[in-house]
Amino acid sequence: MKRSPELTPLSHDHHEALFVAQRLKRAEDAGDARERFLAFWRSHGRGHFAIEEDILLPGWVENDADADRTAAARLAAEHLEIRSEARRLDRGAAVELEQLHRLGTLLESHVRFEERELFPAIESALGADAIARLGEEIAAAEAGMREARAT
Repeated sequence: MKRSPELTPLSHDHHEALFVAQRLKRAEDAGDARERFLAFWRSHGRGHFAIEEDILLPGWVENDADADRTAAARLAAEHLEIRSEARRLDRGAAVELEQLHRLGTLLESHVRFEERELFPAIESALGADAIARLGEEIAAAEAGMREARAT
């Protein structure tokens, strides 16, 4: 399915997340896999989650009285689980390959859910004006993150 231009930046992040997920699932060196995941998390993942939680979901619910609250709750629950794991890894907690493999599986499943179910639901529910406003907010947030990373 062709993604709306407004959500395309988030889909681009998903491509990188899928790459990271595959590396986690196939990891043979826990330390290396941890560092690669954390590099992704710090540069893209954390900010991406914030945009989805602070802009995308509230914008969807605001503009769609029938927004699928179960799908929104799944996104939030999976974000919490991934954030918790990132926090644990960032603190230097002991890590086993099996944990990283599970994180990779969760990350992949999460991205696939968003791309195959959540984003299409949002795109089909919102009118052109509402999705354009969301797109502007997403673009501004991404520009702010790029600017912050550059400094």
